[in-house]
Amino acid sequence: MERKSYQVKDPRNLSILTDFYELTMANGIFQSPLRDIVCVYDVFFRRVPDQGGFAIFCGLEQAIDYLDNLHFTDGDIEYLRERGIFCEEFLEYLKNFEFKCNVWAMPEGTPVFPKEPMMVVEGPAIQAQMLETALLILMNHQTLIATKANRIVRSAMGRPVQEFGARRAQGVDAANYGTRACYIGGCVSSSNTMMERDMLIPAGGTMAHAWVQMFPNEYEAFKTFAEKYPDNTILLVDTYNVLKSGVPNAIKVFDEVLKPQGKRPVGIRLDSGDIAYLSKQARIMLDEAGYPDCKIVASNSLDEYIIRDLLINDAKIDSFGVGECMITSKTTPVLGGVYKLTAIKKEDGSYEPKIKISASIEKITLPYKKQVYRIYDKATGKATADYISIWDENVDLCPNEMTIFSPTEPWKRQTLENIELKPLLVPIFVDGKKVYETPSIEEIKTFCAQQIDTLWDEVKRLEYPHIYYVDYSEKLWLEQMRLLNEKQNG
Repeated sequence: MERKSYQVKDPRNLSILTDFYELTMANGIFQSPLRDIVCVYDVFFRRVPDQGGFAIFCGLEQAIDYLDNLHFTDGDIEYLRERGIFCEEFLEYLKNFEFKCNVWAMPEGTPVFPKEPMMVVEGPAIQAQMLETALLILMNHQTLIATKANRIVRSAMGRPVQEFGARRAQGVDAANYGTRACYIGGCVSSSNTMMERDMLIPAGGTMAHAWVQMFPNEYEAFKTFAEKYPDNTILLVDTYNVLKSGVPNAIKVFDEVLKPQGKRPVGIRLDSGDIAYLSKQARIMLDEAGYPDCKIVASNSLDEYIIRDLLINDAKIDSFGVGECMITSKTTPVLGGVYKLTAIKKEDGSYEPKIKISASIEKITLPYKKQVYRIYDKATGKATADYISIWDENVDLCPNEMTIFSPTEPWKRQTLENIELKPLLVPIFVDGKKVYETPSIEEIKTFCAQQIDTLWDEVKRLEYPHIYYVDYSEKLWLEQMRLLNEKQNG
């Protein structure tokens, strides 16, 4: 049966979801000569979560919905008027607000690396700087959770991972958008019913310990469940004693309820104890009882390291249910993405580069409006490095050979042959009008898996991954050095 979404899409108006200083700056810009300038901003992050090899860009669909629905209500205008610091002309501008920015972004699901722009925004200074807070909220969160989910999925070595985290998420939006990000990151399903209704993410589950506790005994609890759901019997066997009562009672119900109907059990779930040991013993018991096809599901505060250790210990686990550690990215709960001014467009159409300097090297920004290219080895199809250039540089997409160098250690150079380059930033809005066809979540999920498959296994290691190089064009690097020297000496 074809699945359908049951909710009519009605994006919330998030125009007023911004740090207050964005509005005070906008009001100041409106009343100054800066009102007519066009600015370029980059969205990027500085460090990969969990010291991993890459992140997964996520949240673009919600960012597009936000930008496509920008408007200020009468209530918003009245609230700002009552603050007493905004001029009436500026409030009238907001009342008649019309989005005029150009936006480029990487397709959602793209593996992304530190310092390279995931999104570029170009537009009137008043508008472009007001977008910072909401864009970072929408993309920082989902990029973080998709990245964590993919780490956990990869640690499961092909075994399905289900997202069980809604109850531990930090708020309703974190639960719902977290579910979306986990699915894009590779999870097969979720416990979150709303996200099946609204986004067609498969929802499912087993039972709670409370179900077992409500019955006179464990056997009656299992028997009733199997009678009600003979085609989807998954029994939670650790309420009392896994090996002495849980698994034996499950087998008894399989024999007495399912077998006479010609049905087979789907599985049992372990949610506590020494899961490696219990799974091995449960597997022996199920096999001897004639249920080698009965799956064993493990849950209980799992993360990528616990899952890896369970498999190293030869745990007989067929799938994993992961909650709090994934939906909150517990080990690294903040991505730290930023929104930085990189250029101002001049009247002649050229760009004046802008740079932010810091004593911390990682906080020095990369100037200019830019494009990001991924370099692929034609022989293997694998991504070799990323290459950032100034926007209007003439970059050969199929060069005979290409020499790249480390921007932090420019004496380290490598010549690449038999390669092709693919630009990663694609148009999303042109003069405020959406020109991008948002793919379905299944298309995003499939694209994400395909793109991760282009990365070398060494880049995908959970610990001490190979550093994937993000190099700059020589012109861009020289311009950054020039600006650094100019600003420091000035």
